[in-house]
Amino acid sequence: MTSKTRSRTPVRRRLTALAVLPLLALAAACGSGDDSAGDAGKSDAIASVPETTTASPSTRNDTAPSTRPAGKSAFYDAQMDYVRCMRVKGGYKDFPDPKLSGHLDWGKVEEISSRPGQMEAAKGGRNGVCVDELQKVMLAEPERDQQKDYESMLAHATCMRDNGVSRFANPTMSGGNAQPGGDPNPASPTIDHTSPVYKQAREACATKLLDGLDGMQ
Repeated sequence: MTSKTRSRTPVRRRLTALAVLPLLALAAACGSGDDSAGDAGKSDAIASVPETTTASPSTRNDTAPSTRPAGKSAFYDAQMDYVRCMRVKGGYKDFPDPKLSGHLDWGKVEEISSRPGQMEAAKGGRNGVCVDELQKVMLAEPERDQQKDYESMLAHATCMRDNGVSRFANPTMSGGNAQPGGDPNPASPTIDHTSPVYKQAREACATKLLDGLDGMQ
């Protein structure tokens, strides 16, 4: 296994891992429920699942709200704040606009992050300069149907294996939240995300993922 083969993991998983610790601290401070239950092989469970804190909506101003606002409009606005930060402070002038749904186009983000010396595009900008904006995006994201997300990721994982990526693992459910599948050992990747087989499978199976799940597994 070459270092190049082991260096790539889905970009959204890397980016979300960067932002999750402060959010988990916020959840603990608010007395959120126990989320310790989980699959034994998923100790690095992805934290992009919706937060369960019950914060009342607040009026939006120039700085994104500290509590979860209601509706996709606030989500889109928070995402635009993040995109502007990535372009201005993060140093990525071609960072893509979000979709109308508010979700990022992770195919374009991954393309940017794959360029030599550009991996920070998947980490909230150079030195994590836009992590605060990313956390606000995560708080603003509307609640998702976890069962539908799980079924979507399961269909995607099956498709990836059918298209030659034999080690692509299924998603799991943990504490009522859908946890992405993909590389069976994300901490030490065993799937070559740069191989032609993987890229072809990724393209063939892209439609299996619901909006907002691309880049998650």
